[in-house]
Amino acid sequence: MGLPIEASFVPAEHPIDRMGAFFVEAFFQAKFFLLFSFLFGWGLHQQALSAAQASAAFGWRYGRRLLGLAVLGGLHAVLVFNGDILLLYAVLGLLVWPLRHLEAGTLMRVAQAMVPVGLLSLTVLALLLPDEIVGGAGLSGSYLEATRTRWAEWPATFGFLLLFQGPLAFGAFAAGLAAAKTGFFHRASIGRQRLGRWLPWLLVVGIPLNLYYAATMAWIVPPEHEWFALAGFAAIGIGGPMLSAVYLLMLVAWAERFALPRVLLLAGRNSLSTYVLQGVLAGLLFGGYGLGLFGRVGQAGMIPLGIAVALAAMTVVGVIAQRSGRGPLEALLRSFTYAERAKRLGNEGRALP
Repeated sequence: MGLPIEASFVPAEHPIDRMGAFFVEAFFQAKFFLLFSFLFGWGLHQQALSAAQASAAFGWRYGRRLLGLAVLGGLHAVLVFNGDILLLYAVLGLLVWPLRHLEAGTLMRVAQAMVPVGLLSLTVLALLLPDEIVGGAGLSGSYLEATRTRWAEWPATFGFLLLFQGPLAFGAFAAGLAAAKTGFFHRASIGRQRLGRWLPWLLVVGIPLNLYYAATMAWIVPPEHEWFALAGFAAIGIGGPMLSAVYLLMLVAWAERFALPRVLLLAGRNSLSTYVLQGVLAGLLFGGYGLGLFGRVGQAGMIPLGIAVALAAMTVVGVIAQRSGRGPLEALLRSFTYAERAKRLGNEGRALP
């Protein structure tokens, strides 16, 4: 939201900015959306259990939730951030629905099968990308100009996200669903112990692949070496999930040893509101209707700014959740998801003598 699109594909002029971009590409890009996707799959199983305990029809409830998520995603893409992932999650959530009754082992094989699909998808994406990629300039103007820019560029951006994230996110959905069925977050779970045994290989193979990808994006691997550069771009399809698995183990281990402030825990439980608020705050930072910093901060400067925006959004949402019980968008999505149930209970109440 703070740089033109071409800044993601062309190395920065300043060495510090090149180093910042390399760091983000190597250790953050295409790793954390997989963790959120993993939790989405895990949440599917938890929602199914909740519906069963309430003797509710889970299919109808789940469908309304996905519809609400899709609507929020469309609005978010046009009004806040055209790199929105919510609509993609709604689509993938619909596709993962037929897999909900599969055993954990089968779900993990589905997740593993998405890696070669992701490699193919990334290869197709690399071949489709034009030699010169430009866009996002309108984001520096007024809110109306920024909204027009997001609207105009959203179809291409969604297509990019579908190819770049879709298969791997779907695999993470399946892995999260398998994890929920095997109690992954319990210290003694078989899946967690098995992943721990794989940790050395995940590091030995995953880190070089991610460095290869970052080197390709930084043009350390010359784009003139087309096939070598193509392989480097596609390497994230293997390296990303491997490093995500490492981060998952690290985060779970830290969560068992250290207690986070309650405000951050509540922000994590209300990640939809946190996610959208980050975009709103970034718009106020970079848009012409705010501080107007678009294009004026390099990649290195974006790192502390990004951390500050994330912490601010988490703090605000955590405080709101402390007072009202949940984030504003979670409350909105929940009211839509359970609207039919509330209406039915209300009708039953009025029918009582």
